[in-house]
Amino acid sequence: MALIGIVIIAMERFQLDPYVVDVLMPDLVGHDRRPATFVVYLYLLRQAARSRRDTVSVSLQTIATKTGLSKSTVQTALRHLRRRKLLDPALAATVSAPVRRVLRPWARS
Repeated sequence: MALIGIVIIAMERFQLDPYVVDVLMPDLVGHDRRPATFVVYLYLLRQAARSRRDTVSVSLQTIATKTGLSKSTVQTALRHLRRRKLLDPALAATVSAPVRRVLRPWARS
């Protein structure tokens, strides 16, 4: 008699602020015509939520692999996110320290 193992993977809950879908998505995808930028921002938001911090340490290659985008597309998206103040423009990510601070300007109190 063979034993069959059961693996249960706990799914983490990730909640998006309604602003991201109601305002930011139409703005980045429709107005700016940069859907890849929205995808990169969603990925970074998720990573920040997972670590429960506003900074994420993730390489350009990892972002590209996890989002299915090319590295050059990710670079362009990151530049646009910094210009739009959705990533901290004062924090310069390097190859040895790929740290990015995800900003949520609508959530400031």
